[in-house]
Amino acid sequence: MLTIQTPEAVMFWFLAPLSVVAALGMLLVKKAVHSALLLAWVMITLAIFYIAQDALFLGIVQIVVYTGAVMMLFLFILMLVGVDASDSLTETIPGLRPIAITAALGFGGLLVSLIGRAKLGHDAYGLTAANSEGNVQGLAQLLFSTYVWPFEVVSSLLITAALGAMVLAHHQRAVPRATQREQAIARFRGASLGSAAGLPNPGVFARHNAVDVPALLPDGSAAPNSISATLKARGDMLDSAQFELGEVDNTVTEEK
Repeated sequence: MLTIQTPEAVMFWFLAPLSVVAALGMLLVKKAVHSALLLAWVMITLAIFYIAQDALFLGIVQIVVYTGAVMMLFLFILMLVGVDASDSLTETIPGLRPIAITAALGFGGLLVSLIGRAKLGHDAYGLTAANSEGNVQGLAQLLFSTYVWPFEVVSSLLITAALGAMVLAHHQRAVPRATQREQAIARFRGASLGSAAGLPNPGVFARHNAVDVPALLPDGSAAPNSISATLKARGDMLDSAQFELGEVDNTVTEEK
């Protein structure tokens, strides 16, 4: 009969409650970054449990694949949505929450019953016999011989789920995307040509777009030749008095 060593028991009773609390917190917290951190803790704890039970291969895979690759995926998602972004708790599908709770309880009861049938009335054996030829070799022998069909079925379900998620996330645009030519025509045919040019480059001091406002000379006065005669004829030229240096200095003085 398998005996549990004292260090292993201490480690279990210390990490198991923390893992359960972290798993519950992952479901209850509102911010995505907190949920990702709690998920990382749960995955690392599972890896420690695997290694303590002589399942070295599963423990290393748990750290490298899930804690490494999957958490990097969550990191990129957080970079896209923002760290301060929080999910809305408003139900978009009526009655979905009771269905999810019922399904979770049913799945949990199924797992408890299966574990009970496997453990109750049977002596526990260690992994000495299973790992006699090596942990990886023993796992491969079972995975690709006895359980090869369930393994392939689960892999097919995972691929189908990934494809289904991509199909459901894809949506057709209701309005075709405007081309660059159409956007340029819309800018120049607007109510004013002041919106035709882009904003000033970063680091350039500018109080207004220079398309319809005269440029300022070194003495702070307006340069009349800096505005096209077409803009003057259309009445799209703005008075540059409010942007001259004297007016700017007065405004800054009043603000202080």
